[in-house]
Amino acid sequence: QVQLVESGGGLVQPGGSLRLSCAISGNIFSVGAVDWYRQAPGKQREWVAGISVGSNRAYAGFVKGRFTISRDNAKTTAYLTMNNLKPEDTAVYYCKHSQLNSWGQGTQVTVSS
Repeated sequence: QVQLVESGGGLVQPGGSLRLSCAISGNIFSVGAVDWYRQAPGKQREWVAGISVGSNRAYAGFVKGRFTISRDNAKTTAYLTMNNLKPEDTAVYYCKHSQLNSWGQGTQVTVSS
């Protein structure tokens, strides 16, 4: 059974950095796109960034220039490197693979002084 596991979240001060990981078991990783989403308390889940099979990247306007999405097909893992974090980035972050219908458990990111 294919599993998707997010990790790397935590508590960070404004202006700090974190790198989230999205590990996907099985042999589907390299044949699909990966997207990161986030959901803040009381808000709908929103798209953050995406990376295609060919490593083309796209970002939501509110993170452009601060976040970087990447993928390592050999490690079947995608990453979201987040710099200059702001309190409004506080949310549970989820990744999604285009070949999977399910979501992982997410990883909590809290930006606070």
